[in-house]
Amino acid sequence: MPNTKSNFWKTAKRPLVMLAPMEDVTDTAFRELVLHNTQPGNLDVIFTEFTSTDGLCHPQGRDNVAQRLVVSETERQLLKEKGVKIVAQIWGNKPEKYLEAVKYLDENYDFDGIDINMGCPVRNVVTHGSCSALIDNESLAAEIIQATREATSLPLSVKTRIGLKKVDTERWMNFLFRQPLDGVILHGRIQKQMSEGAADWNEIAKASVIRDELVPGVPLIGNGDVFSLDDLHERCSLFKTDGVMIGRGIFRNPWMFQSTLQDVDVEKRMDTLLRHLQLYEAAWGNNRPFPILKRFFKIYISDFRGAAGLRKELMETNSFEEARRVVERGKAHGAQSMEPTVK
Repeated sequence: MPNTKSNFWKTAKRPLVMLAPMEDVTDTAFRELVLHNTQPGNLDVIFTEFTSTDGLCHPQGRDNVAQRLVVSETERQLLKEKGVKIVAQIWGNKPEKYLEAVKYLDENYDFDGIDINMGCPVRNVVTHGSCSALIDNESLAAEIIQATREATSLPLSVKTRIGLKKVDTERWMNFLFRQPLDGVILHGRIQKQMSEGAADWNEIAKASVIRDELVPGVPLIGNGDVFSLDDLHERCSLFKTDGVMIGRGIFRNPWMFQSTLQDVDVEKRMDTLLRHLQLYEAAWGNNRPFPILKRFFKIYISDFRGAAGLRKELMETNSFEEARRVVERGKAHGAQSMEPTVK
């Protein structure tokens, strides 16, 4: 399908607020849930789970890999209502596969942009020569960016880190801001750290200075350890970014884009979990493992008296119906006495 969309990197308000792509987290069910809880203007861009270019080019494996790119009709409607853009994130290490995969995306999907994953720190992915490994392989990174740019007129960005085994912001950003990109998203950790230690926003600020010298019109988005909308605005001001991407912060407060954590009572927590169960089952049925949902139980069932016991019961469930029964029983027998512990 021909691309007639405007480039949101250039036209969207500042600061840009983004929800990070996360493996087995940001599928269409969770994104729809977040959008339901989003006040218009509080979130600008969401991303798919990261999707293999090799898989998208494989005739037999494409359908399975393409599950990561599913956008439900309800999610599509919410995106329009809330004014939120959706970007497909892809990964791999073969420029020719990027060219083929992105052409396939252009012809078969309706995304607002493409993002290349040059930041995933998982060891087997890096050993594969993909994602964070590209930080130390400028020539291949340049070929991949060029092939992707050739394949689409959609806005193109890169999500990356400040280094592989060591902090290497200056060298890497001087390279990256010379590429034909519409935006750069920078996580303030090196690959070796994974998610450990504090994100170094001073390095992100250093990247902002480099950007200003080379391509002042290209937005820089900071990523790492942002847990509230107030924190978001402070980071942008202090470290001179054009926006912030929120990753693990959404686990602390899935209602971040709607309200503060103090506004979420016990009943709302339980109802949100029930809605997530319903959305996940409707989207995937038995095509995705039920246990993936268990990582969310602690998010919703926490910070109130009796949460630990209810959560333990939920962790022992093995089906949507079992989980629903546990939550409904909790609502019927204990919700009134389950007092919030967050003041």
